[in-house]
Amino acid sequence: MRILYTASEALPYAASGGLGDVAGSLPAALCKAGHDCRVVLPLYKSISAEKRAELKFLMNFTVDVGWRKQYCGVFEGQANGVTYYLLDNEYYFARDGLYGFYDDCERFVFLSRAVLELISHIDWKPQVINCNDWQTALVPVYYQTYYKFQYGYDNIKTVFTIHNIQYQGKYGMDVLSEVMGIPMYHAKLLEYDGCINMMKGAFETADKITTVSPSYAWEILDPWYSHGLDRSLSGKQYKLCGFLNGIDTTLYNPEKDPDIPAHFSAKNISGKKKCRDELCKELGLSSGDDPVIGIITRFVSHKGIDLIKYVFEDMLSLGCRFAVLGSGEKIYEDFFKEMAWRRPDKVSVTLGFNPSLAHRIYAGADMFLMPSQSEPCGLAQMISMRYGTMPIVRETGGLRDSVRDAGGENGNGFTFKTYNAHDMLNAVNRACDYYRNTADWENLVKAAMKNDYSWDSSAKLYIGLYRELAGEED
Repeated sequence: MRILYTASEALPYAASGGLGDVAGSLPAALCKAGHDCRVVLPLYKSISAEKRAELKFLMNFTVDVGWRKQYCGVFEGQANGVTYYLLDNEYYFARDGLYGFYDDCERFVFLSRAVLELISHIDWKPQVINCNDWQTALVPVYYQTYYKFQYGYDNIKTVFTIHNIQYQGKYGMDVLSEVMGIPMYHAKLLEYDGCINMMKGAFETADKITTVSPSYAWEILDPWYSHGLDRSLSGKQYKLCGFLNGIDTTLYNPEKDPDIPAHFSAKNISGKKKCRDELCKELGLSSGDDPVIGIITRFVSHKGIDLIKYVFEDMLSLGCRFAVLGSGEKIYEDFFKEMAWRRPDKVSVTLGFNPSLAHRIYAGADMFLMPSQSEPCGLAQMISMRYGTMPIVRETGGLRDSVRDAGGENGNGFTFKTYNAHDMLNAVNRACDYYRNTADWENLVKAAMKNDYSWDSSAKLYIGLYRELAGEED
């Protein structure tokens, strides 16, 4: 299979969140499985000088952006067996940061159009183009309206992947002709609730719509989760499906991780106790065998921080110690700082994001708390299980699909259903009770560590989808 994977960010060049991890890992897994997957992303200013030195200039051409013609340079890079095409336009991408600019609409209109223009300038034609989130949502729109019947563009199928439906690319109707260059008779493809909605345009024109977990695929049909797009998706269920993301099992490997003080595996978990003792020493937490609960998250409401606030004192009374890492809204940062000030022996809070400390928390904590209001996929719960740290999660999105309660068969964590602080507290209490039975806890830890959350499993599902679209048999 020949797959062109396009996103606004992708490791190892540029990433600000989960999308960059996926766009860096899934193509590598597809290539490892014997397919030719290539990635297109912008050449951002933030890409390091070392990475830039490895790039090779291929060509340049112009891209129509409304009534403008904009320069587009193409650089080629190789990483993890994957070919990357980085699109250069300093006006759009030579800036500090990836998103949040007044002209983001125009910047990613350029990217979407440039992806399709690129195909006519390289000696390679994809069978499937997989686009991701609103920043590349116009690729299937442009393909349907401009490129489908051009020479060299026939029989290309398009897949649109939703990583977070909250961010949709919504703009005023004037951008349709002024920036996108799309005739008014195609306005119905993009118009939604009186404005232009790029994600809705992808729903209308892509051959398949995927999400990053099976549960999220049906959750977003509910107004509670859809951020207004349920009315558009309800008629598209025939082409909607969800595949659970994987994690980078090389980066997150307790047997070889250079950031943790002791290595361990599912066969021998003895090193995990040393990781916990060293973590407590590093963070100034009290010593002893009381459970350590890790929290690594953005401090925003949909991550369930309100539930944690409401029963935090109750969790402390259970004997729990907390290792917290993250940043976000000031009200939540202030709350955690106050808790750390009041109970420095029980609560450690590190504001910001420290990747090496994150690894030590994953390895040293006994439990990992993730009570999200919504979670399209979530990677932290899978990483925590990889390190033998039992997740405590609310049953939503990818959390529901990856964590099974220890009260049932094949348990690998602790879950609760409703978005309720005392239901979460009950799950924490059950986890603490389980923890005190050393033999049962060790069996649970070992079972969780044996789960396969590598990209190899997820890649097989994507390959099946691509083959179906291209009319190939397995």
